[in-house]
Formats: sequence, C-alpha cells, structure tokens
Amino acid sequence: MKKILLITFCVLSFNALKSQWLWDYGVSIGASNYLGDIGGKEKTRRDFVADMKLAKTRWNVGGFVRYKWLPRLSYRLAFDYIRVEGDDKLSTNPGRKYRNFNFKNDVFDLSATAHFFFYENNDLGNNYRYKNGFRAYIFAGVGGFYNNPKTKYNGEWVKLRPLETEGYAYKPVVLSIPSGFGFYFTFDKKHRIGYEFNWRKTFTDYMDDISGNYPDSPPASSLTRDVVLRTPELGQSGFEEDPGAYLSHTWGSKRGDDSHKDSYITMNLSYSYVIRGKSSFYRTRYNSFFGGKKRKVRKIRAKF
Repeated sequence: MKKILLITFCVLSFNALKSQWLWDYGVSIGASNYLGDIGGKEKTRRDFVADMKLAKTRWNVGGFVRYKWLPRLSYRLAFDYIRVEGDDKLSTNPGRKYRNFNFKNDVFDLSATAHFFFYENNDLGNNYRYKNGFRAYIFAGVGGFYNNPKTKYNGEWVKLRPLETEGYAYKPVVLSIPSGFGFYFTFDKKHRIGYEFNWRKTFTDYMDDISGNYPDSPPASSLTRDVVLRTPELGQSGFEEDPGAYLSHTWGSKRGDDSHKDSYITMNLSYSYVIRGKSSFYRTRYNSFFGGKKRKVRKIRAKF
C-alpha cells in the first residue's frame, strides 16, 4: 500500500510540474501623479516625490497580460490610460505662483516589463493544497506613451504641442523606463488581486509644456502669446503683491528647469485571471490544435 501511495504521489508531482499556471490577464485601476516643473511648495524644482502635489492626484485604468517564464521571472505587456495634471496656483514658490500656468495630459502608455519575484509563499494557510498564495516582486522595462498636454484658457482646454510655445517642436510619442514594485495574492489558483507602485522615467521635459525659457519675442499668434505668458491674467493685484516675481515672467526670461526630465507615478489595484498551461504530453499529442505540427506515430506491423 505504501508503495502505491508513493508512486501516486510521484506521478501527481510530475504532472503538477508539467501543467503549470503560466498565463494571466487582467485589469487595473488606481491613482496617478506627475513630477515636473509644476508642483512643490515653497521650493524650486526637486526630484522624485518631493515635488509632487497630492491635490492634483488623478486616475488611471489599464489592462495587461503576464507570462511566467521561469519560477522567479515573469514578463508583462500592459496598456494604460493615465491622466496627470498640475497648476501653479497650488504652489507657494513666488516664481511658480506668478507663472500662473496650468495643464492636464491624457497619457496613453504601452510598456513591456520583466518581474523578478523576491518573495513567495505558494501555500497560504499551510494546508498543503497549494491553492492560495502570495508573491512580491520588483520590475523594470521599457515603454512608450502619447504626449498631448493641454491648458485651460477662457474656459476651454487648448492643445499646446501644435503651438510650439517655447519655439520647439517636441514629439508626440516618447520613450519611458517603468520601474517599481508590487505584490499579489492568488486565490483558488485562478484569481489574483494585487497592488503595484510604478514610476515612469521619461525622455521628455514637455509633459507639462514647460522646459526652458519664454520665447525671446511675443509669438505672432495671439492665442499662442496668451497661453504661453499667463502672468498678466493675475492683473494689478498680482503686481502689487510681489513686483519682483511678477516682472520676472516676461519674454526671453526663465520659464522652467530644463535640467530635469519629467516623470509620472501610478499606484494600482489589479485583478487578473490565470490560465492553465498544458503539459508537454498534451502538446505532443494535441499540438496541431495550437497551430503546430501533429507528431507522427510510427506504426509497427507484425510479421508472421
């Protein structure tokens, strides 16, 4: 009896290794924020979360598919719709406050990342059924996004990239480097609920349409002129409050900090459904169903 149980256990273990849950696909939803020339409090441009304005936290939604390549390594392809915003009115720094600029950017983000699992527990509850688990990971990869900043002017949102507000035609599609960490719980082997922090380092300083200096002279277009230099909208009261900061915003003067690129952050909750991968035995016999060639079996004829 013991030998039969041992053989049965070995067979089941072998099949479990050959029939793993390799693919999962799902959706995510969460909060987003941006790090750029608009933000902070009383100080000037700073790196990472020190320059983030929580009051301008917005939303993001997305979908993804993930493949488990090795026991501790997975690959993921994701598409996200992310909104980021900023407004100089929320800053107490005089230079930013009297610049008086605002923007929003609806970002369409596509990324491919590799996930390394540094901690896992595949049997939560220690019931030896291996149906519920927990995994934590770090990740990094490459991505690209559609960059289309807008500013609110006279009650309407005006697209800024076509106006070339600083005399530079920046590109609508930009590369990024996503990186971060996350974790997920697996329930009944098929359902995963997770959390993820994703920081995307970009290769542009124009997510907010601000980078270097104001144009040396007023643009010919009245619309471009009005949406670039917004300080006059504050009127006489702004001048009387801080004449130095007010007058620092003029044609040819400093508008932003071009020594730092923009970036943005998302924090997501996700749900995904796991698809079971087939065993090598199954694919050998039924691979034609998946578009492969069916293995030919030689027939041996008995000789009489």
